[in-house]
Amino acid sequence: MDDIASKKNELRRKLRALRNDLGEDNRVAIDAVVATNVCEHPAYQQADAVYAYLSVGAEVDTRAIIRDAWSKDKMVAVPRCVPNTSLMDWYRIDDFEGLEASSFGIEEPPANPDRLVALPAEGIQAVALVPAFSFDPDRFRLGYGGGFYDEFLPNFHGVSIGLCRACQMSDVPLPRREGDIAVDVVITD
Repeated sequence: MDDIASKKNELRRKLRALRNDLGEDNRVAIDAVVATNVCEHPAYQQADAVYAYLSVGAEVDTRAIIRDAWSKDKMVAVPRCVPNTSLMDWYRIDDFEGLEASSFGIEEPPANPDRLVALPAEGIQAVALVPAFSFDPDRFRLGYGGGFYDEFLPNFHGVSIGLCRACQMSDVPLPRREGDIAVDVVITD
């Protein structure tokens, strides 16, 4: 394992512990503020489409944002990981029914070709909610190490919004590799 990978893994371990130590009540309260801040952001308000992850465990909860998007008739797409790759296919969902557990333990939509959604073309008003353990002052992220968002972000032509609790933000640049891409905006509590 190289030095950058080792540093990232150590940071993930520390940040996972910090996130878990917040306790559910604190996370729920903080995540409600994050959701409100997302819903008030101009990029979200102007978007016709929301590409959102389905939060799991102690991640910043996205369900309130997704419900808000539905209430405003925005198209909501969530990812399904393509086996044995770092790619995600995106499927439109209109509710939380019928989701399936993936091999990673996250909820995914069924692989229904009728619900498959292309990434937005340039000029389409869309936002993507991006998970991470942390973001730094330059909006680079420390993800989970699977490379899924490293593959996704260069091809997404909307506004990428990193979701993070303020206590998980890094004051210093995070370790990164050439080719890592920053999100457009980070929204916290």
